Amino acid sequence: MIEAVGYPDGAPDGALSFTFRVDGAEVLAEEAAGRIVLSCVLSDDESLLPQLARYAAGRLLKEEAALSFGPPGLSPPDRRPAAFLWQDAPAGSDGPALLGLFETFMNSCDWWRERVEGRRSSAESLSADSETMVIRP
Repeated sequence: MIEAVGYPDGAPDGALSFTFRVDGAEVLAEEAAGRIVLSCVLSDDESLLPQLARYAAGRLLKEEAALSFGPPGLSPPDRRPAAFLWQDAPAGSDGPALLGLFETFMNSCDWWRERVEGRRSSAESLSADSETMVIRP
């Protein structure tokens, strides 16, 4: 993954996880059970969860990244619970597939981070967000 995205820092030999630092965000890449899982913490503010959850169904129709809450990543389980985005792919994917995964995941992270920052910096309610369609079950 590191080579596929052209990231300047390398991981130690045999490492099963690596943290990318991109555009002010940390993206954790972990390999387990034949999958590469990317995750990015959006917020540890639980009060934002109901608002963020309202976007989740619509975003799943558009992208493969999923919103979750809990300790991000695969290990260790003692990480602080947070709202995070994650997406995975087969660990045996080729370089172009891994690059595509990383690029689409970063685009998803950017979209979600904009929403989190908008919720933090604004007292507006979610219903006042006229630019984003919300799909409700």
